[in-house]
Amino acid sequence: MIERRYYGKTKKGEEVFSYVLKDGGMEAEILSYGATLRRLSVPDREGNLRDVVLGYDRVAEYEENDGHLGGTVGRFANRIAHGTFALNGKTYTLAQNNGPHHLHGGDGGFDTRVWQAEILEDGVLFTLHSPDGDEGYPAALTVQVKFTLKDGALTLRYRAEAEGDTIVNLTNHAYFNLDGSETINDHILTLGADTFHEGDETVLPTGRILPVAGTPMDFTGPTRVGDGVESEEPCVKNSGGYDSNFVLSSSPAAVLYSEESGIVMTCTTDQPGIQLYSGNFLTDRKGKAAVRYGKRGGLCLETQHYPDSPNHPEWPTTVLKKGEVFESFTTYAFSVK
Repeated sequence: MIERRYYGKTKKGEEVFSYVLKDGGMEAEILSYGATLRRLSVPDREGNLRDVVLGYDRVAEYEENDGHLGGTVGRFANRIAHGTFALNGKTYTLAQNNGPHHLHGGDGGFDTRVWQAEILEDGVLFTLHSPDGDEGYPAALTVQVKFTLKDGALTLRYRAEAEGDTIVNLTNHAYFNLDGSETINDHILTLGADTFHEGDETVLPTGRILPVAGTPMDFTGPTRVGDGVESEEPCVKNSGGYDSNFVLSSSPAAVLYSEESGIVMTCTTDQPGIQLYSGNFLTDRKGKAAVRYGKRGGLCLETQHYPDSPNHPEWPTTVLKKGEVFESFTTYAFSVK
């Protein structure tokens, strides 16, 4: 069952709608603004519904606040060094909107656009057209993301096709909090990753891929997030918490658990990496239902290709050539224990 509701207008006067998917005891609400996951309500061990993602009550709050809460991020998720990359012998210059680097598609990334929405029998399909030169990227690009809710799992399926050669890296930037506590420090996390990308003082990958063993980056077994989030490990210290890409080596990609609520979230994907971000720069702000969101109020598990991939040809490519189709999926399945 899918409900369409009027949500508000952007500063430009564009109408925004929300789409509510229901399956059993679960509900997911997605906005046409940014193809944004605004709400995801799942039952806890007592059978009570809990909203496990951060979000806002008004369009203006999404426009005014940073953090990309729940948005579909592109054209290129994560960082590109110094906002430049080369493709087919030509150098392209992008916005440097994260210190000296380009982040999440620039100043007007996909999570700031109003997408076209189509209700399907099994979900909602959001479509966005990005013209040639948009935010400095080459070639016109059509992007789609389909949200489905079935059998206790929310699945996002991405598709992109370009009219010329370009680069693409898509993800969703949901902040998860499985029990509504002030921080995610007590959440228990497991990642299917034996290695991670070393970051420099600007959180950009140095090019080195390091083993997690024996470091606060080791989530190969269930680990309390707060145990390492303030550690002296260089990548953690430089980021003010976790903000690193992990190289996926096994499935599931991630398992997140709250002992307080009993909710378990299992993430699977076909992407090669997952960015763990511990909400280091969330500032005190009003979220849904006047709840205050602060530092570490939510945790992101961004399934994607590696950051700065266009400048590292040895890594899995993010080049999308004319005539090719990019497709990927990520599923968040919920259970209790």
